[in-house]
Amino acid sequence: MKVLIIGGTGEMGQWFTPFFKKHGYEVTVWGSSGKVDVAEQMGVEFAHDLDAAISTSDIVIVTVPINITEKVISETAPKMKSGSLLMDFTSLKVGPTEAMKKYAPEDVEILGTHPMFGPSIPSLHGQIFILTPINGRCDKWFPVMRSLFEDNGAHIEVINPTEHDRFVSIVQGLTHFAYITIGTTFDSLDFSVNESRRFMSPVYDIMLDFVGRIIGQNPYLYAYIQMENPEVLKVHDAFMEQCSEMSSIVRKKDVEAFTAKMKDAAVHFGDTASALRRSDKLINSKIAEFDRLLASIGQEIGVRHIYSNIVHVGIVKKVTPRSVILFVGNRLVPLKMENVRLLSTEELKAWKNKILRHHTRDISVLIPQGSKPEAICNVIACNDNIISVRKIDTYIGVKGTDRTSVTYRINITGDSDATRVNDEIVEQLCGIGCKLRT
Repeated sequence: MKVLIIGGTGEMGQWFTPFFKKHGYEVTVWGSSGKVDVAEQMGVEFAHDLDAAISTSDIVIVTVPINITEKVISETAPKMKSGSLLMDFTSLKVGPTEAMKKYAPEDVEILGTHPMFGPSIPSLHGQIFILTPINGRCDKWFPVMRSLFEDNGAHIEVINPTEHDRFVSIVQGLTHFAYITIGTTFDSLDFSVNESRRFMSPVYDIMLDFVGRIIGQNPYLYAYIQMENPEVLKVHDAFMEQCSEMSSIVRKKDVEAFTAKMKDAAVHFGDTASALRRSDKLINSKIAEFDRLLASIGQEIGVRHIYSNIVHVGIVKKVTPRSVILFVGNRLVPLKMENVRLLSTEELKAWKNKILRHHTRDISVLIPQGSKPEAICNVIACNDNIISVRKIDTYIGVKGTDRTSVTYRINITGDSDATRVNDEIVEQLCGIGCKLRT
């Protein structure tokens, strides 16, 4: 099954290319920038002959800036082969789906889609994926795509294009507009965000992170989200009217009017108690990791750098709200708290098992009569410093005894004292009735 991703060298294209490749699709990418090296890094072909790639692909996905999506669709759709599928990954749906209906041949199916996440997320698990199928134009491919995304943990929402654009004018248009405006207000006031974090509670700290998350991304993408959806301007008008009204109430110091507006908003909002609980979970998870790090001072931990994916393992020297400092070998490594994720005990052990050079020891014992050699393997494996245990030799009829001799090959973690661990295992074996063979 051949998939062509137009815009495949962009951020979302680079996310979905390995996704489709992982699921057995033969992926080809194309980008106007001609970044062949990006395709090579992903292990896929770059479509040097775009028209040929379009005409031979089973699925063509358009993931380009919103302002040129319809143009790219108009140039692409007529060249597609019978029975194929044309999709887009765009934040708006009316314009792209109308363009697909207009330019795609009747025997080419079309499906508008909107992944409600950015390229920084690691997987589809828990992510919302909006699909806007057109009646009679996606009978074969719709269940295929829906199953592909759902089977990988996505939550699918099906909606018509008009409802979608009205919906995202609030979900994206209003929220992005508000966050960006907060960011521009900081700028106009020359407000030091970094300094202010010293005095802020976790809830406001998190809010600032969301502001920074939005304004730190591609400004053209957010400009097009605001400017290409005609529904957004109505939302802006309502928002600015409310801002003006609330500001007027504050200037008049009309406490009753302010509280009435806030109460009315809460009633319309609905279940504010659930919102409080969900936000508490977010705040508590932020606090919980910090508390775990504080409790680990003087102990060994592992943290994974979110962006480089490098794992740092060392002894915790110091923890502050903004950083954690590790002793790694004989040097201090300072790491920004927001850039790392604390590994669980199991994750740290798995990392050690994969990365370190380990010690191997063979221990031969006479096991008690009636004992099962495999059961003793399980006993040995309970030691935290043991990676694996396997039986490599069994001998029945040792001279002078009717007991069975078993040799166990033990792999010990590379950062452990192998002699000490070996002695612990010998002591453990003797404790359950085994006799060491020398």
